[in-house]
Amino acid sequence: MLIYFIRHGQTDWNVSEQLQGSHDIPLNDTGRAQAHGNGKHLAEILGDRAATFDYVASPMDRTRETMRIIRGELGLPPEDFRTEERIVELSFGEWEGRTLETVAETEPGPVEAREADKWGFVPPGESAESYAMLAERVEPWLRSVEKDTVCVCHGGIMRAIFFLVGGLPGDEAAHAETPQDRILKYDGTTLDWL
Repeated sequence: MLIYFIRHGQTDWNVSEQLQGSHDIPLNDTGRAQAHGNGKHLAEILGDRAATFDYVASPMDRTRETMRIIRGELGLPPEDFRTEERIVELSFGEWEGRTLETVAETEPGPVEAREADKWGFVPPGESAESYAMLAERVEPWLRSVEKDTVCVCHGGIMRAIFFLVGGLPGDEAAHAETPQDRILKYDGTTLDWL
């Protein structure tokens, strides 16, 4: 079984380093170009097998737009894919919309605690999650995948994947790079950036 994970394209909040989480922030022009590039690369990889894959995205606007662009590059109907709540981005709770720098100006203690344990730290707010909590949410979905799949998701989801199947301990997975212009391939055994 193959899963191709693709992070949504860039948003303006990615550029300004604002914590995005559950906020629906649209792609910017760079993000749309990244999605087109990933779609073209995936078309080269999948060839005429593209229509045999399952397509699933986080229900957030930025992931759905990325998926529509990718499917267009594959020559598939742009809207013909599923969404999955369990692969929504990590919630940063009350910190969403702020940068860590601005949070540290008023809440240096919690930011220091996050730096000491990024995997286990839960920001303030009822909806907030740690990466450890996110991995617990993602794992049942990952186990439920039964056919070759293209998944458009978020950086946090990819970090959970590195922990769940990539063999990275939590503290390393929480800091893993998740580029928006590359494809992460999982073949049931290993993870590779394409």
